Amino acid sequence: MNALWGSKSRLLVFILCLAFTFYFTSAQLRYSLPEELTTGAAVGNIAKDLGFEPSVLIARGFRIVSGSKLFEINLKTGALHVSERIDREELCSEQRRCSLNVEAVINNPLKLYHINLEILDVNDNAPSFTTKLQNLYIAESTLPGVKFALSEATDADMGKNGVSTYKLSLNEHFSLVVHKADDSVSAELVLQKALDREKQPVISMTLTALDGGTPPKSGTSQIIVNVQDINDNIPIFSEVLYKTKIPENAQVGTTVITVSATDADEGSNSEIVYSLRSKDQDHILDIFVIEPQTGIIKVKGNIDYEEKKAFEIRVEASDKGQPPMSAHSKVLVEVLDLNDNAPEITVTSLHHTVKEDAAIGTVVALVSVLDKDSGNNGDVKVQIKNDIPFKLETNYKNYYSLLVDGPLDRENVSNYNITIVAKDKGIAQLSSTSRVSIIVSDVNDNAPLFSEDVINVYVRENSPVGDLLKQVTATDADSEQNNKVSYLFLQSAGNRLPLSTIVNINSETGDVISLQSFNYEELKTFQFKVQATDSGVPPLSSNVTVNVFILDENDNNPTILAPYSEHGSVNSETIPYSAEAGYFVAKIRAVDADSGYNALLSYHLSEPKGNNLFRIGTSTGEIRTKRRMSDNDLKTHPLVVLVSDNGEPSLSATVSIEVMVVESTADVQTQFRHVPIKEDSFSDLNLYLLIAIVSVSVIFLLSLISLIAVRCHRTDGTFSRYSAPMITTHPDGSWSYSKATQQYDVCFSSDTLKSDVVVFPAPFPPADAELISINGGDTFTRTQTLPNQEKKKKENNCFFYIMKQGENLIFLLGILL
Repeated sequence: MNALWGSKSRLLVFILCLAFTFYFTSAQLRYSLPEELTTGAAVGNIAKDLGFEPSVLIARGFRIVSGSKLFEINLKTGALHVSERIDREELCSEQRRCSLNVEAVINNPLKLYHINLEILDVNDNAPSFTTKLQNLYIAESTLPGVKFALSEATDADMGKNGVSTYKLSLNEHFSLVVHKADDSVSAELVLQKALDREKQPVISMTLTALDGGTPPKSGTSQIIVNVQDINDNIPIFSEVLYKTKIPENAQVGTTVITVSATDADEGSNSEIVYSLRSKDQDHILDIFVIEPQTGIIKVKGNIDYEEKKAFEIRVEASDKGQPPMSAHSKVLVEVLDLNDNAPEITVTSLHHTVKEDAAIGTVVALVSVLDKDSGNNGDVKVQIKNDIPFKLETNYKNYYSLLVDGPLDRENVSNYNITIVAKDKGIAQLSSTSRVSIIVSDVNDNAPLFSEDVINVYVRENSPVGDLLKQVTATDADSEQNNKVSYLFLQSAGNRLPLSTIVNINSETGDVISLQSFNYEELKTFQFKVQATDSGVPPLSSNVTVNVFILDENDNNPTILAPYSEHGSVNSETIPYSAEAGYFVAKIRAVDADSGYNALLSYHLSEPKGNNLFRIGTSTGEIRTKRRMSDNDLKTHPLVVLVSDNGEPSLSATVSIEVMVVESTADVQTQFRHVPIKEDSFSDLNLYLLIAIVSVSVIFLLSLISLIAVRCHRTDGTFSRYSAPMITTHPDGSWSYSKATQQYDVCFSSDTLKSDVVVFPAPFPPADAELISINGGDTFTRTQTLPNQEKKKKENNCFFYIMKQGENLIFLLGILL
């Protein structure tokens, strides 16, 4: 006994757990409401019934996604309202219980709710008869107690609001018998008193059908009884109830069933005619037809299992007697389902866009599938076509969630056209497809990129202020705001000048614009970095290095270094009358601050007409005699030397030299011929200026001598580091000068005391390098590096060179004084 009780207890616990699990997995809200409610009437409070505050519904995006459009929810109050007129008869027709299923979802987390709304019937329809006039033909010989079938009344309402009973108007011959079955109420006319055609050939009565509503509604039909002579046998059907089956979509003309009735009378009283009787709303007469003579029922219209699964056909058999007599029978037709409906896919997109960094499992849409067929024909399998980072997950029965199932990258795929395929399991499989378009929204995951790591920009000097130097452009693979790029400068540590004073950049276009006119002699190159930053959150950036190279232009005139002449004075040179052809008169030395070809100088001599005594080296600047002197030559020769550079256009400078012919070499000396000056007196200001110039010159001389002495007595003893102007040699033997100060290794030769100098850019070349010597005659020869045993001799040469330069400087100061 205890073992039996224990097994029963375990079975009871299992059943309770199963019921508890089913309740929580398929829990739903249920409401009942009468039909014909006014629009806006409240059905119930969903927020309260779900245990939410109304504000939660708005915050979590509560919405009705499928089901009837007859209802709407007020998210502020949580109340469910009627939005359209509800007619139970239109929604559920003959069904005794009418209910609507509404599906609602709520986000964060996603949850599906099933709301079952039961529509209660209201007595809003009165009973009605198919015919308002019923003609009965009854023989006068009919005995009392015989019953006659009457047309039934129909009521669109159901239950107690349907047809409840019938009433017959008062008369002396007939009474009414009411029969109540499961779903129908019928009435028969009972003869109470024998008829007498001679007394009353026609009897008129009113049949009233009443429903069970409060208050009840009614409908009437007029009954006309025509009293006939004897036809005392009515037809009898072979079966009281016929049953058959027919597949849906049966073709018109298909035989459904054959009914048969017999009549015991003879002659015309036994000839039977068949006809169909039906309620209006069944549309039986539109779907089926019967052959009057044979009783064969055939298909007349369209049969659809999804619209009606069974038909009840009422057949009447009437004889041709006078009066005719009739009998009734029922035919139940069961419709067999065929797989003639493809699945219907409904997609409710919760998010038309999804971020490319969306987590796996993010819900983007809800999918519901409905197949109107039954059994395997309505069993549907749903899947996604193609290999994409999305999947379907079952929620409840035929409801699915479309989820993110892999990483998304908008730069590779910006949108997905997801094809959802639904197939049923019928013998002849039917399928349908639906396409969901999901747009992948951008996330700032790409930094702007420049096309190159280093940008070189070449700018001519003296270019106008505001000139466009370069447009730097970076591209960003992101979209919209995330690929909107702005530009700014990053100051480079190597620049001597603040970058803000040199160039500016347009933050939107990346145009780099000059803020000053560049001078190659002051600034040859500078560098900066440009940073490109997008507008994403957080912003991403990248850098590019920009090198700006200033290109030289010919914007500096040559400068005459020697012979030196004061402003307003002419340099004088003397030559002996006995000078031979090629006699050296003077050397013009000039430099140009430009570089390259712009600093390549040429010398030209301008003499009075008819005077062809002198010539000048085009590249050397040396003035020499062409021939010996003659008695016809002038004693004084004014010469103008034009020094031109090789730029485009060429710039030039001039120097005037007056050459005087003397009788002997003893008289040869350099003199200055002063051009008269307008000022007659020598002011105190000029005196102070002269003293200042002399003082500065003496200090400079002493500093220069000290520096050269220290540099000459280095450890190696041979070469010294000397900061000197850049001297550029040219193929034709000429040389040019640049103001840019650089470091050079200088060595003084011992072969002559005429300031022979060998120049190399630092660092000094190796011992076996070939050296170029500038001789005192300003011609260029090549010498080799000095051997180690001559180092000491070269140190002494440094001293002699210093002394020589000192004498020259003292001579120059003497001239100034």
